Amino acid sequence: MKTVKYFLFLFLIIIIGFCVYVAVQPNSFKVSRTRTIHAPASVVYKHVIDFKNWQNWWSWTDSNPDMKIYMSEQTTGVGGSFSWDDTNGVGMIKTTQTMPNMSIEQDMQIADFPPLTAQWNFKDNDDYLTDVTWSISADNLPFTFKMMSVLKGNMETQLGPHLERSLEKLDSVVIADMSAYTITVDGITEHSGGYYIFNSTSCKISDLENTTAELFSKVKQYAEANHISMAGSPFVYYHFLDRENNAAMISCCIPTTSRVITTENDILTGQLIPFKTLKTTLLGDHKNLQEAWKTSMKYITENNLLLDENGPKLETYVVDSSGSPNPADWKTEIYIALKD
Repeated sequence: MKTVKYFLFLFLIIIIGFCVYVAVQPNSFKVSRTRTIHAPASVVYKHVIDFKNWQNWWSWTDSNPDMKIYMSEQTTGVGGSFSWDDTNGVGMIKTTQTMPNMSIEQDMQIADFPPLTAQWNFKDNDDYLTDVTWSISADNLPFTFKMMSVLKGNMETQLGPHLERSLEKLDSVVIADMSAYTITVDGITEHSGGYYIFNSTSCKISDLENTTAELFSKVKQYAEANHISMAGSPFVYYHFLDRENNAAMISCCIPTTSRVITTENDILTGQLIPFKTLKTTLLGDHKNLQEAWKTSMKYITENNLLLDENGPKLETYVVDSSGSPNPADWKTEIYIALKD
């Protein structure tokens, strides 16, 4: 009998000790993870602010394949939300505050647990890198929640791996989205031509990107300084292109409404006479331009079209990095002159 009383007394001491241990646990927690994503902050923000995108990278769906997700009518911006149902009960996330491309704050409710706060911060770095920090926190935790946290492991152990995995998947999804591109041969059409101002040079094909950026900068500065309005999208005029010898001769051009008499030796005026052309459109990163040119030339050959060797070969930048930070949104039109 004494042994039973001893064990009961020992058990009671253990229970009291456990309750005291739980009671002295912090009344709040914050779990945070940061990952550098190879994309501009505005692109990453776009993926996070719309809950329709979350199913592509939210790691909780990996660990709970039977989870059912319900999107609300509004999924983006302040007031956007979605909910889910899994073995732990019903959960919900709602966006409450935003600073576009900088931060997002959200309220989270999971079953009968205390309300949680999710905070996103996007820090834009050089070279199109963004430090993304995702934090989940709560205050005034009840005793039952602290007890479950002790029994199942602290919140750092429970939430940390999910935040890490989600950010890792988000990185992959964003990069895949930015890499998406399409090449469409639009067919034979007529280029309307027109006046333009330009700067020309010869360079290595391997240096084209840096060279065109430098030339366009000079032409745009001249246009701005002389109050010359653009009459369309800027374009590169390829006078000569020899890939075997890594050589090119190009002009970087800005279309104008009328003929402009320039006052600098390296900024000149040109005119395109309307010409028959094959038009091809690239939606995506400029690194796919070589494939777009090859696709155009293949189309010309397969359809027995007559290439005008001395005619214009243009690359027109309808949407580029100045119009969208996401390369997947860039639009480039290729025009190759054809003989009648």
